[in-house]
Amino acid sequence: MSFVDLCLDGDVLEDEIDDFVDRWHEDEDTDLELHEYLGMTWDEYSVWATKPSVLPFILTARKNGTTFDQEMNQERLALAARAETADEAHRIESWLKLIGKLK
Repeated sequence: MSFVDLCLDGDVLEDEIDDFVDRWHEDEDTDLELHEYLGMTWDEYSVWATKPSVLPFILTARKNGTTFDQEMNQERLALAARAETADEAHRIESWLKLIGKLK
């Protein structure tokens, strides 16, 4: 089973991912790419490799049967909802429009 599968089953913790990366490096018999070994799509892995803090969003997307992008969009909208001022909410809304997440 992959790291993602084991994590979703509650058999490993999120912070054990580095152990899986180490095992992949040591496993001379595997034909899998690292993202496959971890149980991630290439897009998920690409983001995780540069920003490991997104791992909970990857796992939540899998758990909810949604996509990583949908989970990130929900978080962005939640940021706007938590804005302390109307000006801050407007800036967040403008940013979401700029990156194409709102129309």
